[in-house]
Amino acid sequence: MKKELLPKQHEELISTLKARFEKNMSRHKDIEWATIQAKLDANTEILWTLNEMERTGGEPDVIGIDKKTGKFIFCDCSAESPKGRRSFCYDREALEARKEFKPENTAIDMAAAMGIELLTEEQYRELQQLGNFDLKTSSWVKTPTDIRKLGGALFCDRRYDTVFVYHNGAESYYAARGFRGSVKL
Repeated sequence: MKKELLPKQHEELISTLKARFEKNMSRHKDIEWATIQAKLDANTEILWTLNEMERTGGEPDVIGIDKKTGKFIFCDCSAESPKGRRSFCYDREALEARKEFKPENTAIDMAAAMGIELLTEEQYRELQQLGNFDLKTSSWVKTPTDIRKLGGALFCDRRYDTVFVYHNGAESYYAARGFRGSVKL
């Protein structure tokens, strides 16, 4: 499958991203939209990924610059965990371990198909510095290998003005749990 948008989709997405960027300047101080748009126009695959983030309810926005690479970081900034990415267990191994009532997909598989990375706990906490996210939902986060080997997976949310990290069996899934991701441009 070619990961490219039609011209009309391209225009609509750029318009949506620009409006969100301008509405939420506190998320990306000292970054100019013209610089972002020039990079987006030159990178059709990232634009496709951002469209997937938008299509599934993530409301991607620029949240900073990667200090190591100098790339812009886009992250899901929807108030709650993206609607189109909920009710998934953590990964393929967990999905295959379920005997019945298997979810449609996994967080790890869907993120890979979209071209994004699940947020780590640290990235999730950094996102929460930019606003209040997941006040009613929760989001799977990238789980350390040692925890995953034992059958667990981590998720986070914000309650009582505090960010919490929890654990669950990786095969679990809930209507109010999805995942957030990021991509670098």
